[in-house]
Amino acid sequence: MFIQKYKCKDKYYCYTDNIKFANVKSLSEIKYKTGTIFRKLLKRFLIWRIRHVSDRVFIAALAVLVGIVAGFVAVIIKNSVHLIQGLLKDWFSSDSENLLFIFYPVIGIFLVLIFVNYIIKRKVGHGIPTVLFSISKTKGKIRPHNMYSSIVTSALTVAFGGSVGLEGPTVATGAAYGSNMGQLFHLNYKQILLLLGCACTAAMAAIFKAPVAAIVFALEVIMLDLTMVSLVPLLLASVSAVLISYLFMGQNVLYPVNTVEGFDISCLFFYIILGILAGFLSVYFTKMYMYINRMFDKIHSWGIKLLTGGFILGLLIFLMPVLYGEGYEAINAALSGETQHVFNNTFYYQYQGEWAVIIIIFLAVLLFKVIATSVTFASGGVGGVFAPSLFLGANLGLMFSLIVNGLGWDISVINFALVGMAGLIAGIIHAPLTAIFLIAETTGGYELFVPLMIVSAISYATVKVFTPNSVYTIQLAKRGQLRTHHKDKAMLSMMNIESLIETNFKKVYEEDMLGDLVKQIERSSRNIFPVLNDTNELKGIVVLDDIREIMFKSELYDKVSIKDIMISPEPYLISIHDSMEKVAEKFQQTGNFNLPVTDGNKYIGFVSRAHVFSVYRRLIKKFSDD
Repeated sequence: MFIQKYKCKDKYYCYTDNIKFANVKSLSEIKYKTGTIFRKLLKRFLIWRIRHVSDRVFIAALAVLVGIVAGFVAVIIKNSVHLIQGLLKDWFSSDSENLLFIFYPVIGIFLVLIFVNYIIKRKVGHGIPTVLFSISKTKGKIRPHNMYSSIVTSALTVAFGGSVGLEGPTVATGAAYGSNMGQLFHLNYKQILLLLGCACTAAMAAIFKAPVAAIVFALEVIMLDLTMVSLVPLLLASVSAVLISYLFMGQNVLYPVNTVEGFDISCLFFYIILGILAGFLSVYFTKMYMYINRMFDKIHSWGIKLLTGGFILGLLIFLMPVLYGEGYEAINAALSGETQHVFNNTFYYQYQGEWAVIIIIFLAVLLFKVIATSVTFASGGVGGVFAPSLFLGANLGLMFSLIVNGLGWDISVINFALVGMAGLIAGIIHAPLTAIFLIAETTGGYELFVPLMIVSAISYATVKVFTPNSVYTIQLAKRGQLRTHHKDKAMLSMMNIESLIETNFKKVYEEDMLGDLVKQIERSSRNIFPVLNDTNELKGIVVLDDIREIMFKSELYDKVSIKDIMISPEPYLISIHDSMEKVAEKFQQTGNFNLPVTDGNKYIGFVSRAHVFSVYRRLIKKFSDD
């Protein structure tokens, strides 16, 4: 909003959008009045919208707007990285190593941490897990700083060599715009989630130029329920974003493949083996990612994390420069059947023609790419795992085909590199359908739908045996914060135990007698009484039905103590930090209608089965209405 101000006779005057403010004494007052004008205009617009525009039409219009914004986000983030990378490394000679690779990642992550800790002073989440958390726990609300913070931090991370991708931050940024747009226009929870899903779809469509795969991604990974109401906005957002991407980044597929041979059924056995290998590599990725993050979590100083992780990453990139950044060029090289990309800028460049050395270097690249990606995240970098998954898949497929051909068979190097990408997406992200459509759209390899399905399905089935959750969801699942397609679990994940606690239970103390309890019974409408000590710790529970035979015998009022009639709370106890799924299990196991809630040992209140069921039913009804 344009503001022009001037001062006359100790008073400020302000023109803002042809509105004149007078008698204001400070710039803060000018800002307040400007905000008031904006709120009034927004209120008028919302009233007009409710009267003249239906919800469906308005959501469709917002979906187009979100799609356009997400498209521009993808363009900005991609071009920013390419510009910075061009300044940093395009002048390197490919036949010799460069020591700058050791220091670039430290510099990039250092700039990210300065931006996070001292400029925005808020944590920047890792892309898609941030979106999933907002769906489960914050009613789809994402902080406004996410509309730009992921762009800055991921661009710096990747451009300076962080071995991660840009897809997750693009999705998170698009989702932040969708969420804040929904909040601005006072949409309800269900509408905000739909708009958030549209934003995620649009971001994927723009960055991969894959509008169909983007919709599948929203349904499979973001876990958006598809209804006829939500289908049209998703389509509009996807096509709007991909048109922006076409306009600024061309209409070519992201990973062009020169020659794709059709599916040869004689290669079926090799596709099955590749699927199994992709599954095991995905398991290795997930386990190593979690292990490295646990190790770095023990380091409390962000400076030590930076130096440790940054120099590990820098050393890996110095030894294997192909690990630098998102690996876009390396993926295209693998899809062309080339092997030179793993030798460029290395001290072993002269051995690129020896078959045994090629296989050893490829194996090392696969193993150390996982470590490089994990260390980038753990030391403070921001990015996504889509690009590393594609990198691993393309190089795994290429290496596998080189081994098979070296042993005397003849299989398509390009086909297996392409299909390997789908295997790693299916395994690491636990999204086999997204993998199939994404690889077909981004490479133009539609002739390989059958092997794409085979490898994706086998990889996914293999990884599920060892890791039931993906790197996106494993932490959320442990904390009970993951919303899934399982309707019951999804509804429970959106419920908050703190909002369900009831505190109108009369307390008694372990030193009290039966007579003290009877006095509390007369004042209470409940049939349960928590027994506390002097420090408010829960020591037991008295149930009215258990003392009904003695509660009217006045001669026992001073003889029977509370300790004699209370029962242990242990079998029924729940923590305020427990997930609602665990609370529901406890209700089912005990058969009780009320369960005590504690924070540590401190008594908080009770959660009732009736209240939980009532809230659960309201959520079911809310999300079942089209």
